[in-house]
Amino acid sequence: MIKKLACSLGRNDEEPNIELANELANAKNKKGIKELVDGLNNAKEQIANDCIKVLYEVAEIAPELVSEYAINFIQSLKSKNNRLVWGAMTALSKIVLLKPDEIFKNLDVIVNAYEKGSVITIDNSISVFAGLVKANKKYEAKVFPIIIGHLEKCRPKEVAQHAERAFICINESNSQRYKETLLKRRESLTEAQKKRVDKIMKSICAFKSK
Repeated sequence: MIKKLACSLGRNDEEPNIELANELANAKNKKGIKELVDGLNNAKEQIANDCIKVLYEVAEIAPELVSEYAINFIQSLKSKNNRLVWGAMTALSKIVLLKPDEIFKNLDVIVNAYEKGSVITIDNSISVFAGLVKANKKYEAKVFPIIIGHLEKCRPKEVAQHAERAFICINESNSQRYKETLLKRRESLTEAQKKRVDKIMKSICAFKSK
């Protein structure tokens, strides 16, 4: 599989990696996927970067094919290679509903990556947190406050997007706190951002009326 990566082909674009992800997913090629997981530890950064790209693209198409490697992605969050970190968080966001227990056991690693992470790492960590709350009610007490704390302090331009990512975990018991948080942030938003938040509010109302 390594020879099919973009860097091995002398390419600077991601198309070969996307094509490889589709090939692996369609063929359910677990052996090939394992080779790429091993490649995350390759001494050559370009190879590791291309491997994580292929893996999170596979996770988007067929998360069940990479879910068994949750711990490998979690370990990658500790890397000094930012590309590997945000790629791993992206992969985790796709498999969190399949492996919530394993991911929750490593919540401290997730939170540390979130707190130190780049914009893309943070974006996907919100999806991971929301997935944990959605997957198991017992995780809500510990994880939902992280989501609320983030929505309270994140940049105005991130409020709507991250609220949308978090919406999958909203239920009857936590919707009021979520709504109150968004209402507090609403006045600091642009008109376009307010419309996105208002749409979420309407969805909450529809959810609560069921």
